[in-house]
Amino acid sequence: MALLALAVGITGVGFAPVFMRLSELGPNATALYRVAMALPFLLLWLSLERRPSAPPGGHRRMRRSDWLLLALSGLFWSGDLVFWHWSITLTSVANSTFFACSSPIFVIIGARLIFGEHISRGFLSGFALTLAGGACLLGSSLAFDGGDWLGDAFGVVTAFFFGAYLLTIKHLRGNLPAGAIMFWSGLFSLPGLLLAALLTGDGFVAASLFGWSMLIGLALLAHVLGQGLAAYALAHLPASFASVAFLGEPVVAAILGWLILAEALGPLQALGCVIILAGVWLAQRHGVRRREGA
Repeated sequence: MALLALAVGITGVGFAPVFMRLSELGPNATALYRVAMALPFLLLWLSLERRPSAPPGGHRRMRRSDWLLLALSGLFWSGDLVFWHWSITLTSVANSTFFACSSPIFVIIGARLIFGEHISRGFLSGFALTLAGGACLLGSSLAFDGGDWLGDAFGVVTAFFFGAYLLTIKHLRGNLPAGAIMFWSGLFSLPGLLLAALLTGDGFVAASLFGWSMLIGLALLAHVLGQGLAAYALAHLPASFASVAFLGEPVVAAILGWLILAEALGPLQALGCVIILAGVWLAQRHGVRRREGA
């Protein structure tokens, strides 16, 4: 069930680039609405977890350490979105995406130190295969000439923030239900996203009903369903594997871009999609085990 939830969640997150491309607002304002419009639905999720008929252990009183980690998760999530958008403006989309996909490196190191996850060679081979597939998916648009080093660096910062976000959610899921984590971390991310939108001068009013529908779709499909199911799955799956599985998101985005936006998907890009999925399968097959006695 956790694998299924993660797969559906990653598919939902894969819709995010399509909704953002069709959004009538700037990237930071779109990211702000993505979280803000999701909060009422996440609040409903949280309230359902608190019902007497909820499964045992579904909730407990929040502790000071929980609030601190929830605030950090919100900071990491807003940092992930903001630095990703800055990276795209300073370097190519291909480079930004490629460097942002290096987040499993940070997750693997953190999972080893924090959760005692033993990383096998087969798992690392699967991760390397996903990176190779990512390079194929991006094709000739990927370039390392050093001319846009700041944008590339921001791509790495994006990867760090997303990796830190996954590790924080993984830790919180040991004690808290997914709905509570998603609601409070989203709420704590709003100040950073609002500040970024104000600094970049993004408008806050969509010009048409279609524009508002794109924002609502982004909130419901990518954030509530996508990120929410991924948070649920993190209670039952190793953080390292989840981070590698998230590299399947560009595959979903590429296929949706081909189907919905009529973006070209050539043989090299199709091969990259296959290689990424093979890498995720290899990582799942070898798995990650907790260190004995951890």
